[in-house]
Parts: sequence; C-alpha cells; structure tokens
Amino acid sequence: MILEWWQYLLLALAGAAAGFIDAIAGGGGMLTVPALLWAGLPPQVALGTNKLQSSCGTLLAVAHYTRAGLIAWRSLRIAFVITFLASGVGACAVAIMDPAVLRRIVPVLLVAVAIYTMLNRRLGEHPRAARIGMAAFALIFGALLGFYDGFFGPGVGSFWMLACALTLGQDLRTAAGTTKALNLASNLAALIAFAFAKCLRFDVGGAMIAGQLVGARLGSGLVIAHGSRVIRPLFIGVALALALRLAWQAFGR
Repeated sequence: MILEWWQYLLLALAGAAAGFIDAIAGGGGMLTVPALLWAGLPPQVALGTNKLQSSCGTLLAVAHYTRAGLIAWRSLRIAFVITFLASGVGACAVAIMDPAVLRRIVPVLLVAVAIYTMLNRRLGEHPRAARIGMAAFALIFGALLGFYDGFFGPGVGSFWMLACALTLGQDLRTAAGTTKALNLASNLAALIAFAFAKCLRFDVGGAMIAGQLVGARLGSGLVIAHGSRVIRPLFIGVALALALRLAWQAFGR
C-alpha cells in the first residue's frame, strides 16, 4: 500500500506534535496511533511503526536531557536494564493475555494521578530527599512499569513521572529526563519484538521520525528552559485527555 504525499505530510505533522508532547509529559501515542490507523495500516503494523518513530523521538530527547545534566546514567543503569527486560516480557505476554482489564483500570489511575498533581502544587517544584534507594526503585518500578509498557503502555510516562517525583524526590525537570531514559529502554525492547514480527513500515515511520525529531527537540528545550511551569499543566492535561480517550475505548463502544 503506497500513500499519497499529503498523507506522509500529515503523518509527519502528527509525529511532530507527538514528539513535542512526549518530550514534556508523555502521551504522544494518543496522536500517532490513530494517525497510523487512519493511514490504513493494520493494527499490528501501526503499533510497531509507532514504536519505531517514538523510539527515535525519545532518543533525541534523551540526548538533549543528557547534555543538560538531567539524566544520571550511572545510577539508572540497573533500572534501564530491568525496564528493558520487563518490557520485552510484557510484549511477549500480549500474545497469551488479554489487556481488557487494564483498559478499564488505567483511565481511573490516570485521573487519580492528575488530581493528585493538581492538589499537590509543590510536587516536583524542588528536589527533595529520596524515600527509597535507586536499587529498590529499579526493582519495583522498572519491573512493573517496564512490563506495563510492553504489555499495554498508555499513560506510562505519567506513571514514571509521578514515581520519580514521589519516591526519588526529583523535581519535574529531572523527573522528565529520568522518564525519557526509562521510556527509551521499554521502547527499544518493544521495537525489537515488533521487528522480529515484521510489523514495521519504514517509509511511514521515516515520515513520522522527521516530525518526531523536530517536536522532541522543541519539547525537551522547553523543559530545560522553563521546568515545572511548562511540565505541570501539560502533564495534567495529557493525563486527563488520555484517561478520557481510554475510557471511551473501554466503556463507550
């Protein structure tokens, strides 16, 4: 199936918008997956191609955050590996488990995350003392959220951000960097699984990657320059929008 030039252009624009949102608060998939399905890709290929383009945008955002000193790679090594492995297990589990229950639970959790963030206006405003060690963080959240991202995925960026702020005491700028680093781990694991399943469209992915790189660069730049003033409202808005979309998919059809 060959797309028209204007379809590639619209996909690139969707990639740019998603890259911008992903770099700040996560949730760009709520734009890109519908765009890929609109372009006529089968669901499995749409999901695989989405991981291809989002991985590239995430990689650029991670590079930008690393240069700004927002990612402590030495302390994140164990979390990165555990997240990668757990995401791979989650991707394999999709073949034998039904994610229908998660479709109903996750919207509620996302609304709870948004409300908690709105009520706690000082959350992530300044760094605080960590409540757990990095090893415990890696074992608990790397396993749980890594598996979740490989198995289902929507809203994982919101969950990572909240986990980083609450348990590691990170401010929202640093939490955004940590989130993108660990998102990269789970994205790469899922991408490898989709590649083996031959569920990638490189021409479509290439168009979206071009947009992703622009959006990710702009979004990560805003986070570095303005911190929580940019992250907090977009984080809350994305969590609520994603919750509404997932709730409609789970209950509205």
